[in-house]
Amino acid sequence: MKKLPLIEGTLVAQEIMQSLQRRVAALSGRPTVVFIRIGEDPASVAYVNKKTRVANQIGIGSRVITLPTSVDKTTLFDQIDALNADPNTHGILVQAPLPDTFSEIEVFNRIAPEKDVDGFHAVNLGKLCQEDPSGFISCTPAGILELLKRFEVETAGRHAVVVGRSLIVGKPMALLLSRKTIGGNATVTLCHSRTTDLKTFTRQADLLIVAMGRPGFITAEHVKPGVVVVDVGINRIPDQKSGYRLVGDVDFDTVAPLCDKITPVPGGVGPMTVAMLMRNTIKAFQNAIV
Repeated sequence: MKKLPLIEGTLVAQEIMQSLQRRVAALSGRPTVVFIRIGEDPASVAYVNKKTRVANQIGIGSRVITLPTSVDKTTLFDQIDALNADPNTHGILVQAPLPDTFSEIEVFNRIAPEKDVDGFHAVNLGKLCQEDPSGFISCTPAGILELLKRFEVETAGRHAVVVGRSLIVGKPMALLLSRKTIGGNATVTLCHSRTTDLKTFTRQADLLIVAMGRPGFITAEHVKPGVVVVDVGINRIPDQKSGYRLVGDVDFDTVAPLCDKITPVPGGVGPMTVAMLMRNTIKAFQNAIV
């Protein structure tokens, strides 16, 4: 059996964070990011805790504002507005998912574009569409691009299929891959839950990026030999030993043997998302002092 050619995000993220730590140490000031978390969803708590832990390791200041699930829009927006006006806050992140009473797009657009280190504001998405490098790129797609570059995955002229059309991953990923730049120039097909006969498209992919939120959704019959697969999914499924385990949107055991390269779950895309958030926070700080 051949050795699986894993795209190991954990190792790359560690290298990036060491580089960011050196950058922060050389700055005359301290970049600071503030996380707003609504409620006590266990996954959200874990994600925010990890982000604050990494920020502290790098030397980036961080704090968490926790609001109850009963919080109203006025209170949340007043909190965001105060952070927008605070010169000592360089990055703001409202942890998704939000309660059903909120529009995520409305909340994302309330954050000042220059502090939108998640890259979800309409201004930053517009800059991405215009290929304007002054904006912030969404962290997960940015992390995927970094992985493709470091593992020498060619994109120019290749057929990239993105499965999932979310504002957080799918749409910005498609824009990034089609940019007229290194790491772009791909022919991109964007598929989603309403795509008819999905396999017809995924089997054509030289590069397949999956962000559906459905555990094990992509199987061997969805891919062609030699494909590069990036699995963005992080799903908890029951496990007899530990209670639960993390799996991706790709059925790793059946798909991996067919791949030229593939990301594992966990240890693939996830660590890169956090690393890119830290990079965006440093960029926001440097933009603020220019």
